[in-house]
Amino acid sequence: MGIEVGGLLGLIWLIIVIWAVVKVAKSSAGGLAKLLWILVLLFFPLVGLIIWFLIGPKG
Repeated sequence: MGIEVGGLLGLIWLIIVIWAVVKVAKSSAGGLAKLLWILVLLFFPLVGLIIWFLIGPKG
């Protein structure tokens, strides 16, 4: 009985998405911008994270 690689990678991915959502929630961006970023991160996790890392709210 070993840990499956897919399960472990899925858990790591979930932790990264949760971290990004928390960073957005704590950012200095406006309320609507925060909501839109969180929705993008939740509904499009891969593309959302890439876009967020490139042009997301800083601070």
